[in-house]
Amino acid sequence: MKGVLLGLLIFAGFAGFCRAQEAVLSPENAAAAAEEAGTELESGGGLPREFHGIGLGMNLTDLKAVLEKNGLFDFRGDRDVSYLPSKTENLVETTGRSFVRRAFFQLREDALFIMGYMLNTALVDHYSIYTTFVKKYGEPVSLNPHEAVWENEDTRVSIERPLTVKYIDKKIFNGIIGESKLSGVAELELRREFLDDF
Repeated sequence: MKGVLLGLLIFAGFAGFCRAQEAVLSPENAAAAAEEAGTELESGGGLPREFHGIGLGMNLTDLKAVLEKNGLFDFRGDRDVSYLPSKTENLVETTGRSFVRRAFFQLREDALFIMGYMLNTALVDHYSIYTTFVKKYGEPVSLNPHEAVWENEDTRVSIERPLTVKYIDKKIFNGIIGESKLSGVAELELRREFLDDF
């Protein structure tokens, strides 16, 4: 009997914990907590495009210079820079110190358009990052178990699982998507012409 009772208590405690976690992580509760703390929420218009001196739109030379001086990263110079097959794209990937485990930066035509920071979950947790973003930038435009997304006309910022904060320049990114769609249409047209030759 004691085993059954103990099992029911453990199950009830676990179910209550799950409900509490859902309540804590809900966007409505985060906004209410921010209001209670007296923090004014900013609109999504002021999303960050920079972190620790590294900003979207930065060129490769400037990015390398900032990484070399920034104590948050273990940047090894050109060894951490990859030149992607398209010749107009570069990828910089480096390890981090303390709060940042790894960081990656993708450039196109010498303009940084994606920054990603994988965070050290031994030092910082998902909930702290999420609530900080809600306090500073308001509610996310999209929230699901995999990511929370804030975006405006120019920028998309997301907190993803495993704990990664990603910044994207939407204009450059959407241009790449548009190019790939055009390329796909051209390939379909060439295929159709090839088949018509039979």
